[in-house]
Amino acid sequence: MCCVEKGYNDCMNKSRVTKFGENWKVRRLTTHTPEFLGLPTDVWPTGGGWERAGEDIVIGFVDSGIYPHHPSFASHHRLPYGPLPHYKGKCEEDPHTKKSFCNRKIVGAQHFAEAAKAAGAFNPNIDYASPMDGDGHGSHTAAIAAGNNGIPLRMHGYEFGNASGMAPRARIAVYKALYRLFGGFVADVVAAIDQAVHDGVDILSLSVGPNSPPTTTKTTFLNSFDATLLGAVKAGVFVAQAAGNGGPFPKTLVSYSPWIMTVAAAIDDRRYKNHLTLGNGKMLAGMGLSPSTRPHKKYTLVSANDVLLDSSVSKYNPSDCQRPEVFNKKLVEGKILLCGYSFNFVVGAASIKKVVATVKHLGAAGFILVVENVSPGTKFDPVPSAVPGILITDVSKSMDLIDYYNVSTSRDWTGRVKSFNAQGSIGDGLAPVLHKSSPQVALFSARGPNTKDFSFQDADLLKPDILAPGYLIWAAWCPNGTDEANYVGK
Repeated sequence: MCCVEKGYNDCMNKSRVTKFGENWKVRRLTTHTPEFLGLPTDVWPTGGGWERAGEDIVIGFVDSGIYPHHPSFASHHRLPYGPLPHYKGKCEEDPHTKKSFCNRKIVGAQHFAEAAKAAGAFNPNIDYASPMDGDGHGSHTAAIAAGNNGIPLRMHGYEFGNASGMAPRARIAVYKALYRLFGGFVADVVAAIDQAVHDGVDILSLSVGPNSPPTTTKTTFLNSFDATLLGAVKAGVFVAQAAGNGGPFPKTLVSYSPWIMTVAAAIDDRRYKNHLTLGNGKMLAGMGLSPSTRPHKKYTLVSANDVLLDSSVSKYNPSDCQRPEVFNKKLVEGKILLCGYSFNFVVGAASIKKVVATVKHLGAAGFILVVENVSPGTKFDPVPSAVPGILITDVSKSMDLIDYYNVSTSRDWTGRVKSFNAQGSIGDGLAPVLHKSSPQVALFSARGPNTKDFSFQDADLLKPDILAPGYLIWAAWCPNGTDEANYVGK
């Protein structure tokens, strides 16, 4: 065994220690998908339909925990689960409610934080000293793989269909080793994997990996983490690991082992498109999971920088539309607010959720986010919104909108607006558009070639192994999750 979890003296008491390894940090790697993959028509029927897809299989998730109250993880009363004699995992209790994290669907729930505690990174008040998911990532990945079938998707009062895991009858075993503020430590991940194998999981799902090739070994896959995966495979466990999120740049792969399945992320054939119709009749394409403005009505457009309060002095970028108190409500109410999609959105300092809150507070009819500059590797995600809104991602279309606004807006010699004359309306972006297209590699998905050492020399091994949908997947979340700012509290 590789002893990377505890101190030297404790390791010396282990009778089968074969190697010491330096501890290092790791990070997280996260409706229509079953149909896109052909599961309902081509795969599930061969095993008795979705009602038996994954029956008696235990999938172990080494991730950020689970939110057990989500309906994706509820025990199925119409089709009750039978016993699982081959699985021996245990279930921790919630320290606050004293209730078990397990039911017939969730059959194991444990957390691992010894290395995090030793490093002084673990705070039980923030990180939950239990399998409770404080991030959202673990619940999301568990539901994608093994969540219940036919779970209604509702956001802001709108229906987005029904969700299903790929193997909806599989059981879930939770091994929490990742935490929302600092990620995790390889010693805790290794301990979780060892425990999962010992407990008898059939499959290990790993959306976790290092930040870069390990510096402690001459070869990328001869470290404690990958050696542990080899042990899991030799024990008969199928191991799938995410390729990583470092794309589109080459040699960003962080899944090195020859003995496991490395999975790249793909975009499926579903898109959430929307459009903005200007007062001059021009239509601009964009994206947005939002309702439309009132049909057959044009609304006045006002730029965020033109409707600031005279007394507003802010260290924040007002065009991000994150703080309603800096705007003149009388000038914004009933109009469409024009905001800028700055780099703050890319790094997480700004969110569409806060734009929506600003619009609601000011009584605006909707919002437009325009992208004026695009950095390499930037991806744009449609975010569900309770108010009409659209994100214009094409820089040329953004320039068309800005030109129209400037030409239509009357100003005095100081540049102050005398009258807002630009108009527009936002279309309905709630319904997906399906393209008959093959899967495409997601922009963020890590690329090969695989590397054999820290100097990034090419390895004689092709990776990733397979491609699977991994972008814009509707699945479970947890209300206390912080992995995605736009979904905090949802």
